[in-house]
Amino acid sequence: MDEIEARINRDYDARRSPQDRPFTAEELIEASSGADALFVTPHDRLDSSFFKQVSASVKVIATYSVGLDHIDLQAAADRKIAIAYTPGVNADATAEIAMLLMLGAARRAYEGQEMVRTVAWTLSSQTLLGWQLTGKILGIFGMGRVGQAVAQRASGFGMTIHYCDATRLPAALEKGAVFHSSAPDLLRVSQFLTLHAPETQETHHFINSKTIDLLPHGAILINAARGGLVVDEDLIAALKTGRIAAAGLDVYEGEPKLHPGYVALKNTFLLPHMGSATVETRLAMGMLALDNIDSVLAGKPAPSLVTKQ
Repeated sequence: MDEIEARINRDYDARRSPQDRPFTAEELIEASSGADALFVTPHDRLDSSFFKQVSASVKVIATYSVGLDHIDLQAAADRKIAIAYTPGVNADATAEIAMLLMLGAARRAYEGQEMVRTVAWTLSSQTLLGWQLTGKILGIFGMGRVGQAVAQRASGFGMTIHYCDATRLPAALEKGAVFHSSAPDLLRVSQFLTLHAPETQETHHFINSKTIDLLPHGAILINAARGGLVVDEDLIAALKTGRIAAAGLDVYEGEPKLHPGYVALKNTFLLPHMGSATVETRLAMGMLALDNIDSVLAGKPAPSLVTKQ
């Protein structure tokens, strides 16, 4: 964005990736020579091999993302390189996408768009009967900033909020939502289930044939978190049988590639990982990333460094 680029040009001697594409790992290591800081995106995979080769001059790496699964945090800590990220500023934008996915999946928006755009809609067309959000239980798996923002919006649609997280929220933040200390207990009551947890060893492939069987029959699944939370084959099988009535997905394992089985289904509402893609959010993310770099290089407390490595 222009404002971010202008700040970089003003304050830094920047080495940009060539040809408007991400650096390769080798190019990024080469570009790090003599650099004080790196500004990266989730497309840059910073594994242990990268940290063994990155220049000793690098003091901080700021990622233009909330997720950290592309960075080996332990390897960074071993090299004493600070890692900064952009938590919080994307919560509203991602929550809005989650609601779009929820509405799109429940009200069969893809099928409706297809009817209109292919001129298949006639007075004799069969009505596309979907499912209302009003009065339904929404299960939220992961009640961080995004989960809380979704809860606030879904409450406005008349949904009852249940959630599962590592710890229970204070009453002021919980706002009447029902806490479940056990994920299976949450799944058993969730007529709608929306995923907002990070992908970790514990949450990887959380949605699979066994956990799907815990959901009420005909539940609707939303994922605006990470594609790796879902076993694609198991969800696709459940969508084909109606065990899961519909799914709204903004993220996919192995993206930008996605399992072709999703594309063939009518009861999927699919978006290309655009949860944080608003002008306001992307600008705030970029400025926060630069604030972190400025602070670390100046020896001052930074707004959002990774504190547990």
